[in-house]
Amino acid sequence: MSYLLKKHKHLSYERVLSGSGLFLIYQFMKEHKQWDEAPGLTVGLEKEDPAAMISELTLKKRSELCVQTLDLFVSILGAEAGNLALKTLATGGIYLGGVIVPKILNKLKDGTFMKAFLNKGRYVTLLKKIPVYVILDSQTALYGAAHYAGASPL
Repeated sequence: MSYLLKKHKHLSYERVLSGSGLFLIYQFMKEHKQWDEAPGLTVGLEKEDPAAMISELTLKKRSELCVQTLDLFVSILGAEAGNLALKTLATGGIYLGGVIVPKILNKLKDGTFMKAFLNKGRYVTLLKKIPVYVILDSQTALYGAAHYAGASPL
């Protein structure tokens, strides 16, 4: 957290759980951990979408640094999803969406997410009853915004 606060005046889950957030986690892990960067990654990160590249290298298991980065990202996502489920008593379920989530579906299924989601002490029994769904269409938020824009006067 202190590392990220040096780069941003305000820190939120929304900042961390985004494509740019995934890259921020990668930068932190690179500076503070013992893993080396995958060959050619620095050049690729400058030319391509860093979040997509980190996810791709993780899923192909070509970079331990990227694997550890995505593990932390998914753990933070699971922890915050669990927080939101408890705050709202979302007994109907939690829906995960966005651009990144459909691309890391296999990572979400490996147990890292659910471990963090359920890690809420005495509330674990309640959380085990709350289903977690993944929205596969990365355009869903745009559909909602477009519907709202069309339905309200400007």
